[in-house]
Amino acid sequence: MKDGVNGVALAVFIFFFLAVTVMGFLAARWRKAENDSLDEWGLGGRSFGTWVTWFLLGGDLYTAYTFVAVPAAIYAAGAAGFFAVPYTILVYPLIFTFLPRLWSVSHKHGYVTTSDFVRGRFGSKGLSLAVAVTGILATMPYIALQLVGIQAVLDVMGVGGGENTNWFVKDLPLLIAFGVLAAYTYSSGLRAPALIAFVKDTLIYIVIAVAIIYIPIKLGGFDDIFAKAGEAFSQTNPATGKPRGALAPADPGQWTYATLALGSALALFMYPHSITATLSSRSREVIRRNTTILPLYSLMLGLLALLGFMAIAAGVKVTNGQLAIPQLFEDMFPSWFAGVAFAAIGIGALVPAAIMSIAAANLFTRNIYKDFIKPDATPAQETKVSKLVSLLVKVGALIFVLTMDKTVAINFQLLGGIWILQTFPALVGGLFTRWFHRWALLAGWAVGMVYGTFAAYGVASPTQKHFGGSSKEIPGIGEIGYIGLTAFVINVVVTVVLTFVLRAAKAPDGIDETKPEDYTADAGDPGVAVELPPATAGAGH
Repeated sequence: MKDGVNGVALAVFIFFFLAVTVMGFLAARWRKAENDSLDEWGLGGRSFGTWVTWFLLGGDLYTAYTFVAVPAAIYAAGAAGFFAVPYTILVYPLIFTFLPRLWSVSHKHGYVTTSDFVRGRFGSKGLSLAVAVTGILATMPYIALQLVGIQAVLDVMGVGGGENTNWFVKDLPLLIAFGVLAAYTYSSGLRAPALIAFVKDTLIYIVIAVAIIYIPIKLGGFDDIFAKAGEAFSQTNPATGKPRGALAPADPGQWTYATLALGSALALFMYPHSITATLSSRSREVIRRNTTILPLYSLMLGLLALLGFMAIAAGVKVTNGQLAIPQLFEDMFPSWFAGVAFAAIGIGALVPAAIMSIAAANLFTRNIYKDFIKPDATPAQETKVSKLVSLLVKVGALIFVLTMDKTVAINFQLLGGIWILQTFPALVGGLFTRWFHRWALLAGWAVGMVYGTFAAYGVASPTQKHFGGSSKEIPGIGEIGYIGLTAFVINVVVTVVLTFVLRAAKAPDGIDETKPEDYTADAGDPGVAVELPPATAGAGH
């Protein structure tokens, strides 16, 4: 690691950071509407077309955490880290089946969050609350990881001093970045990350395209890179007594790899920020087109993952694996282009952090504040509360980053993935059938949450006694698999069995305010609303 501050890289980084900051504040004037509602602040007026939505979703899903952590996983353990590539391939055919339906019914009834839909579909504020709380809990560590990504870049550039530096001086650059992010998100809402996403994705594509050509040339080609990586992975890890990793997953790890990829694919679009970006589009057709062109990001992700092997071949030595790729850029690129790469990672943190905080705030406002605290809240009051909560969410994430070890943040994000997957039956199941009983869905969610949390609590790692990973032995099978997927299967079994029991007992059903035709409605269809949902919209099953 180079000593001191890389002045050239820092100057380039600051240039891009200032540019996107200006864009963030100017976004408040982009397609600005007169009314002050969550539709405008939290969903950008539901007005984004195909390309804006594509960049927004890409900026939302492919984050600084992706840029840093996916190749870092390859750097640490080998091909097991590639699970992110197949899961982003699996996810798009999956969402093609249900996202257009969710957009249509949400546009029809003015739903802003997934919990709005669940409440309207099943007539259950309790189930809606469960989905909202799960979404907020799962999003918090995800936001924290974006700040970890910024901090990793700042550390490699030498900004903030060493470990013995006063904590305020050391963390001041991160505090400044946080303050700027909070300010323009508060001012511009979803329009800010939508506009900045163009810069973020362009920079990332440029950096990866250059890195995948330039670095292998400097390292002697991919043959040498894989040979050096294979040699490194064959070395024994003193912490575990086993080989460090492998260029291909060994037989015992294949269940883990497959279940983690499948479970992650099911969970990705359960996250509130994914849905917020989706509902901001202006038509059902925009969503359908995006599910066909978003796989371009998976190609980028596959190339990005190879940087982990390059870091090994380049002899990068870091105590924190999250620093491996920023350090690779620092070592291999000219200072000015290293600054461009660092800016791509930094901006790659700002975009999703903004969307995530908005999504979490919308959940609190619509499904906790309005449903349980102030049912007669006006659209302007909702927007004000959501803005304030978005600030509090980011403050919570910042405290998390500054007070806890970075590996803890990563493991809590993995726990968040286990949690958010438990909302799948209520959301996706509800988009296709009304058969599931609301109480059965709530019970299944609770069982899945409890099992997933306790199973993850019992997983240890060389650095942590609890929550040390997201894989454990699958009951009844004996193979090591993803805890989230096991919890999901248990959730579904409980939901189905209890639905049979409750329907046989003729337990009271909630009122469904949706109709079959709502799920195929498009913008401009007669009767399609884009404002706040009515208190009731009639019954229909």
